[in-house]
Amino acid sequence: MNTLVHIPAAGAVVEGMLQIPDDAVGLALFAHGSGSSRHSPRNNYVAEVLRTARVGTLLMDLLTPMEDRDHARRFDIDLLTRRLLDAARWAATGGATRMLPLGFFGASTGAAAALEAAAELGETARAVVSRGGRPDLASPQALARVTAPTLLLVGGHDTGVIDLNRQAYDRLRCKKELAIVPGATHLFEEPGTLDAVAARAAGWFAEHLPVR
Repeated sequence: MNTLVHIPAAGAVVEGMLQIPDDAVGLALFAHGSGSSRHSPRNNYVAEVLRTARVGTLLMDLLTPMEDRDHARRFDIDLLTRRLLDAARWAATGGATRMLPLGFFGASTGAAAALEAAAELGETARAVVSRGGRPDLASPQALARVTAPTLLLVGGHDTGVIDLNRQAYDRLRCKKELAIVPGATHLFEEPGTLDAVAARAAGWFAEHLPVR
């Protein structure tokens, strides 16, 4: 299944690309980072790898084009979280997605929104993966409430973000892992580094999304 969808979300309608492989074991909702969109080549590559592991993907814009012109909106974690929660509720009622266990993949500021949403959803959220994320932008209270197994992936040369991820990691009380990708900078542009991210993310979702 490969279809463009329109999702009513927090006072707006956002577009997304929903792709579900045969015999999918779950669905990963993508929360993009500041200044990015569902057309992000890095996230689309990761999504492609996830689908080979039988994980459906929903890549969507959490902001409308008009909203995205306001730079401050890109860092409005509360708004991004509300949009993500509305998308999760939409998926829970859709014919093709209703029965699929739910996970979140967040990049940059989207990682904070993914964790805030996972905290709100409790056991309904089955797994979270962050790529070069800013999980520290989630509130300490939300981080402590996350129950979904959470994987934080950070580039080995992304020193400032490593420290911020460690701070968030210490506040998480769920099953968790902080993985440093050697040789990678913030955008994982170095040869082989994005492949490593995609493989780790696919393995994490394949392990934790299915209801056993």
